[in-house]
Amino acid sequence: MQVQRDLTRNFIVHLGHGMLGQTGFRLLMAPTFLPAYILLLSGGSQFAVGLALSVKALGMMLTPMIGANLIEHRKRVLPVGFLTGGAMRLMVLLIALSGFFLEGEATLIAVVVCLLFFGLFQGMQGVIFNFLMSKVIPVSKRGRLTGLRNFLAGITSAAVAWVGGHFLLGEDPTAAGYSSVFLLAFVLTSVGLLLLTAVREPQPPTVQHKQGLRDRLSDMPQLLREDPAFTRYFLARSLATMGRMAMPFYILYAGESLGLTGQLLGIVTFAFTIAGTLSNLVWGYVADRTGFRAIFLSSIALWVASTLLLIFSSGLLLTVIVFIGIGAAVQGFQSSSQNLTLEFGDRDDLPMRIAIANTASEIAGTIGPLLGGLLAAYFGYVSVFVTSIAFLVLGGTVVRIYVPEPRR
Repeated sequence: MQVQRDLTRNFIVHLGHGMLGQTGFRLLMAPTFLPAYILLLSGGSQFAVGLALSVKALGMMLTPMIGANLIEHRKRVLPVGFLTGGAMRLMVLLIALSGFFLEGEATLIAVVVCLLFFGLFQGMQGVIFNFLMSKVIPVSKRGRLTGLRNFLAGITSAAVAWVGGHFLLGEDPTAAGYSSVFLLAFVLTSVGLLLLTAVREPQPPTVQHKQGLRDRLSDMPQLLREDPAFTRYFLARSLATMGRMAMPFYILYAGESLGLTGQLLGIVTFAFTIAGTLSNLVWGYVADRTGFRAIFLSSIALWVASTLLLIFSSGLLLTVIVFIGIGAAVQGFQSSSQNLTLEFGDRDDLPMRIAIANTASEIAGTIGPLLGGLLAAYFGYVSVFVTSIAFLVLGGTVVRIYVPEPRR
């Protein structure tokens, strides 16, 4: 069987691609550098921070169905993945260059536009690369792969974040300093994408027949009716994803008392990423033994506890502990959310199930930061954190009561 014959090669390639790709993208997506950069460019507007993150999620919401429609009739999906992955990295490069060559409001507008297109391509890539992994990595090895991949990426991300915060940003961060960090992210992610040229992708015996996007969308109600456990899962995942509204505001809340220096950004980003790094070994091991549902629930519990600690704590040490908890929780949530989606239903409909789950999740991801920005601007950061906790608890409760472990 080709999957088993090429497993070692594909495992190593996915490991390298994930390590470098995540190292670069975490510099852009960590709840530290980008929110602080947007705050700097906008002159201190919390709403602008929420809007920028919401725009990116809007892009991710619009395109998963397109990604599924592009690949589900193809026996090889990697060429499409190279196109979408390359376009994502181009947006990171443009974000970096805008800080070097534009000034003031023009920089902010350019960054927001690039984030929108980044989200559009990321929405497609999320479907394509998750489906690719399902083709080449057996379910019994996925927890090990994601855990080890995230572990290695976390080590490199933490080191790069510390260097970026201390040497590229320094005591008084500037637009050029942030752009240098994002330029480094572009280089790392581009090298990671090139590694995928070594993947040996098997060709399945059957694929979906080619349909127009509108016709394929008309099949969604039947797919959801036939798999009620999946339907309840993706709705619960969307509710919990609303908890992401607090992500860009954790560092801004801490910065009110500690100051948003490059050193602080480097330290907390290091704590955030290294926690995700070490926890992924645990998440991956537990997932291979018990399934990803347990990881989903455990990560939500840790996320809620860490947010509560942030509300009632102060000082650098407790802030670092909070970001350690949030980093571990977010990695567990992301890994379990993606992998649970792969375990429902049959293989031929998998791209569409990934697209449905990702679209619903990013609808929440679009509304969440925008709502968070409004709450922060009018009622303060604590109101954002309390609302986030409510959504996390609600999503976790639905999975706990109504969604069984799909492996059983």
